[in-house]
Amino acid sequence: MSTDLNKNVKPLHNDSLLRFMTCGSVDDGKSTLIGRLLFDTKTILADTLTQITNTSKKRGMDAVDLSLLTDGLQAEREQGITIDVAYRYFSTGTRKYIIADAPGHEQYTRNMVTAASTANLAIILIDARKGVLTQTRRHSYLAHLVGIPHIVVAVNKMDLVNYDQAIYDKICADYLAFATEIGLAQSKSAAGNDINFIPMSALNGDMLVDRLDNMPWYTGETMIEMLEAAPSAHCEQNEPFRYPVQFVCRPHASDNPELHDFRGFMGRIESGEIAVGDAVTVLPNGYQSKVKAIQLGEAHLQSATTEQSITLLLEDEIDTSRGDMIVKSNELIEPVKQIDAFVCWLSETPLSTARTYVVRHTSRESKAKVGAIQYKIDVNTLEQQATSDLKMNDIARITFKLAQPLMVDSYTVNRATGAFIVIDESTNNTVGAGMII
Repeated sequence: MSTDLNKNVKPLHNDSLLRFMTCGSVDDGKSTLIGRLLFDTKTILADTLTQITNTSKKRGMDAVDLSLLTDGLQAEREQGITIDVAYRYFSTGTRKYIIADAPGHEQYTRNMVTAASTANLAIILIDARKGVLTQTRRHSYLAHLVGIPHIVVAVNKMDLVNYDQAIYDKICADYLAFATEIGLAQSKSAAGNDINFIPMSALNGDMLVDRLDNMPWYTGETMIEMLEAAPSAHCEQNEPFRYPVQFVCRPHASDNPELHDFRGFMGRIESGEIAVGDAVTVLPNGYQSKVKAIQLGEAHLQSATTEQSITLLLEDEIDTSRGDMIVKSNELIEPVKQIDAFVCWLSETPLSTARTYVVRHTSRESKAKVGAIQYKIDVNTLEQQATSDLKMNDIARITFKLAQPLMVDSYTVNRATGAFIVIDESTNNTVGAGMII
């Protein structure tokens, strides 16, 4: 069974960056998994290893507790759980990695959403003794909702079930049934996901970097082989050009007379490409012009692409300010004053349909009212439930009515222009994270 399930993984050399996260129910071994990966790939500094060795001895442990590498907060060490999202960086001879260790407790689901928003691969851990649990389903649903394209289901603690293949096969079947039900287990495509399974023991190191000899029945790849073979992040380079303006540069006080008429629009290319001479439109006002120059620091470029922070100079003097979006004239989007989105509510204060919130989308903000809560989702039954408010960790489909127009894409098309956060205007706290439908 394991070989067939993992048919999508093919070892290859890839020197790109991979952002991945670990998630699952509490105490499934997420932090230990990351610690073991760092330890077995020899990327732990000597002083760090000495520190966690001493801490392990103080807690009465015979072996080094590798989970301490990510459980950095004092409260986490005292409770033996992960509360905040912990990030770690390491590299092998093949590629570089950024790991996000998300908390397992239900009340910290909002932290998991933070980690998932930038991840390209998710490792979902399942305790072999417990099988698929509520939090496993919740995190899987969230991973699907935020568009993580690659899923690795790691059945951990196989040493505690005597490395029983039958238990592993049943958990794989149970998870695959759930994943199919929520649309996670699609065939690999531009909008689909791929799911791979692996049995392991993070504590002992089985199937992480070394195979060891306890599971000869598993012939698939080890965890590090899966990570090495994982495709790079989805490339927005081929998507329509989206350039939210962050700052309008007008160096009036400069002593250089050549800069007196300088008017540059500074920002980060969220998707697509731009070149000198391209026809562009500034939204929402609809003014049109052409690109006169592209600057990257002191350098002048003929073209620029996704993720570059640049300054655009246009041929015409047009009224543009922070929050406007520059797009190619043949790739227009319609500014909207109403959006439908899936929202994960992050605040302990429930959402109120009577209140006004602030929606922050790229570099633009707009006051917003809740037009309707269409339904919230029970992640256990996948039932769509009617509701009049949202509590922390609830996920719902919501309609927002906006005071100012926003230039949006569907989240499935463009993560950057399809995502937003909801802010409580009285406290300035982030209370929700949304994905536009």
